[in-house]
Amino acid sequence: MSPTNAKLNAFPVFMRVDGEAVAIVGNSEEALAKARLLAQSSAALRIIADNADPELLSFIATAGAVHVDAAYDAAQLEGVALVFAASGDEALDRRVAEDARTLGIPVNAVDRPELCDFFTPALVNRAPVAIAIGTEGAGPVLAQLLRARIDRLLSPSLGRLAALAASFRIAAERLPKGNRRRRFWSDFFAGAPAKAVEAGEFDRAHRAALDLLASHAPAAGHIALVGAGPGAEDLLTLRAHRLLMEADAIVYDALVPEAIVAMGRRDAERLPVGKRKGCHSKSQEEINALLIELGRAGKRVVRLKSGDPLVFGRAGEEMAALREAGVAYEVVPGVTAAFAAAADFELPLTLRGVTSSMVFTTGHDLKGNSLPDWAKLAISGATVAVYMGRSVAAEVAGRLIEAGLSPDTAVAVVENASLGNRRRFHGTLADLPSLEARVDLTGPVMTIIGDAVAGANFERSEPLATHRHEEAAASPVAEGVRQ
Repeated sequence: MSPTNAKLNAFPVFMRVDGEAVAIVGNSEEALAKARLLAQSSAALRIIADNADPELLSFIATAGAVHVDAAYDAAQLEGVALVFAASGDEALDRRVAEDARTLGIPVNAVDRPELCDFFTPALVNRAPVAIAIGTEGAGPVLAQLLRARIDRLLSPSLGRLAALAASFRIAAERLPKGNRRRRFWSDFFAGAPAKAVEAGEFDRAHRAALDLLASHAPAAGHIALVGAGPGAEDLLTLRAHRLLMEADAIVYDALVPEAIVAMGRRDAERLPVGKRKGCHSKSQEEINALLIELGRAGKRVVRLKSGDPLVFGRAGEEMAALREAGVAYEVVPGVTAAFAAAADFELPLTLRGVTSSMVFTTGHDLKGNSLPDWAKLAISGATVAVYMGRSVAAEVAGRLIEAGLSPDTAVAVVENASLGNRRRFHGTLADLPSLEARVDLTGPVMTIIGDAVAGANFERSEPLATHRHEEAAASPVAEGVRQ
């Protein structure tokens, strides 16, 4: 099993502690830290500590906690829901853990994961919203770093918005299930009610929520043409991720990784439409019709395209069909494969004094009788990024050399750009035809040609010439066998 799919040894839950007694045993800094954490809840704190230091005593007085000023005894745990062993003394912590288990009470021993029934998370508190971050005791500092990062992302008013949402829950459940109810909550948390709460105008937020409930306007469909990027999940844009979480349906191409599709809402309809070379599960006309049908049904749709939708993604045809049908749409750019391949090679696509222009193309542009205009740009020094060019690599190289581009022009090739299993190759234009014979290259291949390529980092790259020479050496043997 890959690390990304590893199973949790501790399953996260939220335990109800309102009015329940929670015991903390100890007079250490760890005991005070746990007491402060638990004070964010409505639990009744019971702190068992003889000879408590002034700081702990001050906290007890301020928080209204019960102080058991005596040496620890198992009887002091009677009736509590949770126990924290935080004495700093291993023998005492172990004794507390054993007593708690005898009484059937879950226990946490601070900094002693082997004694723990549960782990305390790093907590982002926007009550009633809480985000708990755990590492199963393996990395408390990491959990705190993540907590600080998430805390900065969340509005301070999020808790008040959640409380308002709770007051509308029963009314919202009277709405028809499915799209109508989801649309209410989506507009509630992203629309006028949320904006009013953010501004501190709670009466206006309440009125805006009532307006959403009373609205009988049919849901308007919306199509987002979204760039899924070159493959790596963390290259997806924040806007793309948000739209995936709001989508009723996700229409995706074959090159879009399943991990990115899985970022969508769990109950979203998932509609694969294929479109790999030589294997199209749906024609472009069928895809256009599907998007129009979903939009007219009032669905929020994410049309996921590999890379950027406006770069060889046939988005122009889909936008034209949606415009003609009167279906609303937007375009969300993605990281195109050329940029990912350049990043994999630390390759400057433009380089001062070397090249100041670049061309995105497919190798199939060279199949006509006339040389396309971009080939002239390549000869004049532009960097050329060739998409989907492995099967026509020899033709690309031959036509460019024939047109006047030097056979020694630098070339960089990446299979599966941005992904962990990417493979990098480098060489010259004269070496490029060897790509066609590489049956081991099964992923999408990006080729970058130009003088700027010479500035790339080739430390983790294989020379194309190696395979070219291997083929040349094997050729006479193969001919002898055929005879």
